[in-house]
Amino acid sequence: MPRFSTTPQPVPCLRRALRSLALGLGLVAMLAPPPALAQGGKGMSIIRDTEIEQLLRDYSGPIFRVAGVNASQTDIVLIQDRSFNAFVANGRRIFMNVGILMDAETPNEVIGVIAHETGHIAGGHLARLRQEISNAQIIAAIGMIAGAGAAIGAATSRDRGSNAGMGAMGVFGGGAEIARRSLLAYQRSEEQAADRAAVRFLDATGQSSRGMLRTFARFAETGMFSSRAVDPYQISHPLPQERIAQLQTLAEDSPNFEKRDAAGLQVRHNLARAKLYGFLDRFDGISRRYPRHDMSTPARYARAIAAHRSGRLQEALSGIASLLREQPGNPYFHELRGQVLLESGQAPAAIEPLQRAARAAPTSGLIRGMLGHALLAAGNPASLDQAIRELSYSAEREKELPDPHRHLASAYARKGNVGMAELSAAQAAFLEGDLVTAQTQAMRAKQKLPAGSPGALRADDIVNFRPPRS
Repeated sequence: MPRFSTTPQPVPCLRRALRSLALGLGLVAMLAPPPALAQGGKGMSIIRDTEIEQLLRDYSGPIFRVAGVNASQTDIVLIQDRSFNAFVANGRRIFMNVGILMDAETPNEVIGVIAHETGHIAGGHLARLRQEISNAQIIAAIGMIAGAGAAIGAATSRDRGSNAGMGAMGVFGGGAEIARRSLLAYQRSEEQAADRAAVRFLDATGQSSRGMLRTFARFAETGMFSSRAVDPYQISHPLPQERIAQLQTLAEDSPNFEKRDAAGLQVRHNLARAKLYGFLDRFDGISRRYPRHDMSTPARYARAIAAHRSGRLQEALSGIASLLREQPGNPYFHELRGQVLLESGQAPAAIEPLQRAARAAPTSGLIRGMLGHALLAAGNPASLDQAIRELSYSAEREKELPDPHRHLASAYARKGNVGMAELSAAQAAFLEGDLVTAQTQAMRAKQKLPAGSPGALRADDIVNFRPPRS
């Protein structure tokens, strides 16, 4: 699996989360759901990268602790979308567009976003929103009943020339409109509560709220919403200028307002942004942001990635070598070198840098999965057992990714273990949402694996799986 990659479609457990995105509470005010919401999650790409995910854990850890949120049960999921947006779904997942990291100049801006979304989680806003939706449905239903009564009255009236029917239509529409406005008012209040909670969390961790203010100012400056064009009662979030006014006093009264991010954290933030630009931006955009005369570490990082993307192997390797001379212990530079070599068809050469990356980051299922892939692709029979160990660790650690299972299927097949090969293929298909293939392969595996063995039990689970009704 590419070390920095996108998943074309959300994996099964993400699909479950995406079904409730319409109930999501997020930072950006919306007149209408964003495309991913409107399409029910179709086409949404999830980005996985160890370096960036570790940075986000370091950003969120202190916030989660003071908010009483269990970090081990709360994920930050990166979406390949350049817009500046984040939202909570299912109460335990923060979905964050990569546009936040790419646009935020300081860690504090991203931390402010995380603090706001954590306010929704800590406040139980999604659960209460569902209750408010239920209440709104009741209000709408009452309006419908009242409207139906008026319509019946109009139909039985002897005054055929009256406008009673039009009045009934007004009652029908009125109930739904009252319910909708009530729900939007509730959502605006919860957004304001999350803003206030975010300031408390930042204060409690000794961090500034300046980044939050800068984020809201960005919304106002981009003209995303204009008070002249938008009815403030028709949107689910307060207008940016309103939020700035409400937060400014709170933020500036904090003794931490003038605090800056730690220098080391800013360095890592700059590298994460460079990586995202290198992998996701247009080549002309990368050249403008990181021109040749810029010899900073982030600029060389972005240019090396861009060279790899465009097939300039030697230029990419030369750029990575300069980074490693500067930071020989950086696991992510070794990881990138291994990825470039693996994806360029040089699997044997990719093993050594990936082993160094894995030693420096031994709990990364993503890095170890790529190492297992390189060991398998190198074609050395003596390395198959090690490849299986690395891929098995990756599959266990990254339970939503199909790639480790797909590579395990090849490794077990080469070992002659057909039952485990078929089980691995079944698990890969299951995670990709191909239930027919998954159950066919699992049935075959079940016939070959020892009865009652862990593999046979996993195969049985897949065979007996029935998708939940929508």
